[in-house]
Amino acid sequence: MADPAPLPRPAAGPITSQLNRREPDYLAGLNAEQRDAVLTTEGPLLVLAGAGTGKTRVLTTRIAHILNQRIAWGSQILAVTFTNKAAAEMKKRIHELVPALDGLPWMGTFHSISARILRQHAELVDLKPQFTILDTDDQIRVIKQLLEAENIDEKRWPARQFAGMLDAWKNRGLLPKDVPASDSAYYANGKGGKLYYDYQARLKALNAADFGDLLLECIRLFRENPEVLAEYHRKFKYMLVDEYQDSNTAQYLWLRLLAQGKPAPEANICVVGDDDQSIYGWRGAEVDNILRFESDFPGAKVIKLERNYRSTANILKAASTLIAYNEGRLGKTLFTDIAEGGEPLSFTQVYDSEEEARTVGEEIEQYQRQGEPLNSMAILVRASFQMREFEERFITLGINYRVIGGPRFYERKEIRDALAYLRLVAQPADDLAFERIVNVPKRGLGDSTVKMLMETARSMNLPLLDATRLLVETEELKPKQRTTLRALVGQFDDWARRSESLQPYELVEQILEESGYTDMLSADKSAESQGRKENLKELSRAMEEFETLGGFLEHIALVMDRDNADATDAVTIMTLHSAKGLEFNTVFLPGWEDGTFPSQRSMDESGRAGLEEERRLGYVGITRGRKRVRISAAQNRRIHGLWQSAIPSRFVDELPPDAVEVTDRGSAYGGYGYGGGAASRFNKADPFESVYETPGWQRARANQASRKGGGPLTIEGELVARSVDLGSQTSGFARGERVFHLKFGYGEVISIEGNKLTIDFEKAGTKKVLESFIKKG
Repeated sequence: MADPAPLPRPAAGPITSQLNRREPDYLAGLNAEQRDAVLTTEGPLLVLAGAGTGKTRVLTTRIAHILNQRIAWGSQILAVTFTNKAAAEMKKRIHELVPALDGLPWMGTFHSISARILRQHAELVDLKPQFTILDTDDQIRVIKQLLEAENIDEKRWPARQFAGMLDAWKNRGLLPKDVPASDSAYYANGKGGKLYYDYQARLKALNAADFGDLLLECIRLFRENPEVLAEYHRKFKYMLVDEYQDSNTAQYLWLRLLAQGKPAPEANICVVGDDDQSIYGWRGAEVDNILRFESDFPGAKVIKLERNYRSTANILKAASTLIAYNEGRLGKTLFTDIAEGGEPLSFTQVYDSEEEARTVGEEIEQYQRQGEPLNSMAILVRASFQMREFEERFITLGINYRVIGGPRFYERKEIRDALAYLRLVAQPADDLAFERIVNVPKRGLGDSTVKMLMETARSMNLPLLDATRLLVETEELKPKQRTTLRALVGQFDDWARRSESLQPYELVEQILEESGYTDMLSADKSAESQGRKENLKELSRAMEEFETLGGFLEHIALVMDRDNADATDAVTIMTLHSAKGLEFNTVFLPGWEDGTFPSQRSMDESGRAGLEEERRLGYVGITRGRKRVRISAAQNRRIHGLWQSAIPSRFVDELPPDAVEVTDRGSAYGGYGYGGGAASRFNKADPFESVYETPGWQRARANQASRKGGGPLTIEGELVARSVDLGSQTSGFARGERVFHLKFGYGEVISIEGNKLTIDFEKAGTKKVLESFIKKG
């Protein structure tokens, strides 16, 4: 690999003096820190770029500066991004900044650049230059072949589960020989390690590589062939990496190998990132990569970009105060030059998630009447199951919306599958529903069997279910398929009988369980599986308000008939993970309760690291807002199919009180509604023992506890009335009063103990329940 000819540098004398007198146009408008990051071209550099601080401009201007000043040829620059979209945007900006561009930098994602390198040296990693890059479906097909060869039951040990393990190993840079025995022990009775060897051998035989191999094989290429690595050391004079906080172990190793061309103090590697926005730990990202950059490259210069050009001062103060609670960070504080602080953030607690959707819908309509386009507003949820109620509310109100990062709730595969089962129960002649679920989950029915069913149905002019009912009593089908289909027909007959007595939500739960659909999702160990199960539980929850299956299916047909695909002005609904890099005038952050956000899993399993990543997710959500951020929590929420009395997120306590307004809409049924919520967070012996040491929301809640009824709450001064006793709050109910509970129905209050009521229900008997679940009967 020949080195480019040396660059002709600007001549000395008058030209140099002119350059010194008049700085290049591309430096105009940069603030001091941005300018420093652009002009620091030698040695290792870490640019800590907070949200909205112009990091993309810094990266592209830095590359343009190196090219315009003839410090290096384009081909001597390696610029790594995390998405092809980001790479395309950077290329476009560089073309604008460098009029006479003589050769583009090596610019692209980790995987695209690795593929380019591998194709030039394929034989050294046992491939040919024209190797195929397998997609997920091809990868699963190969794994299934290996499982069959090893006599491993794919139903018990799903191929997708092993594909997830492979991806995790390759993200960690582990070859088959490097995988610890403990990592592979629990798959297929300890055969995980052998399957990895066999899988890699099979790919080599096919002259193929999967996505993870692009990095893994490139690392192996560099490690086993130092002369090749030396070529790239000579080639790349400058390395730049965007979103470094999102890099995984394999990407880290890849970069380290390429950066070893010079001693650490001289390595011209610049990484740009924000440790406070590292939110992809669940897919292998290692925030430690950016935290240890200075130890990896001793003498590295660190430049912090803290001047934000996006959000108001109140939004930045809230985000900076929240993230300061994280211990694992390098530290920076966002600020803005805008004199006005802007609207304070709002925190609102409502009775339940349905009221939360109504409240958000009302606010959006209000902003729309004031001239705000829908495109400038977004709802950012922690989990996708939260979306359904907002979608249905917007349909009711006629508000256009779009779901980013996935289909709408009722268009998701698992929801369509469940609806197909229900449609076939309600209408046995629904052939489209039958075709969808006849082999979902897998029942060992091949294409030839399904084709026979269809041909029989057409020839006899019968619905598919009736044709199947006839075929299972004859000899046309093989015994195994005949037995399977006879059982399926029997299930539908049974479900149809039960549909006459069961509530729709009870029926769908039984269908999903008995059909094997729930087991199918449980066996799927992919990252999406848990979300699909939560979506199905949300479907069951949505059905609770319907008395008949027919009524629910009619409702769904009307919902799905509304097509907003062509809407140019629409509210965006998306998860917090999908929102990174975006910005909106108004951001709604619903579901800020412990158990929803932070998620229960992060609190139960992940310890401090999990909570810190959740807090970073909150930081990302808040910093998406330009003008307004509206946070909300529900006192009662359905989680994993069960009603729970929710308490506001612990992150709410960490927001600065002088940048946030608190509003409590109170119980929709007349009670104040803090029974099992915020009040339970206090020390019961002395609720305000540390109120003077702990600023923020405890003071707000103390003010609220001394009030009666809902309405706006304000934080006035530092003092709190210590005479408030949350444990002796007056109940909104009286003994002998007739009340209603959503699950147990009507009853009479027998006794009252704090926020707990003992009630004699007409049908359910005597139960002890939380006051927040009761409304006056």
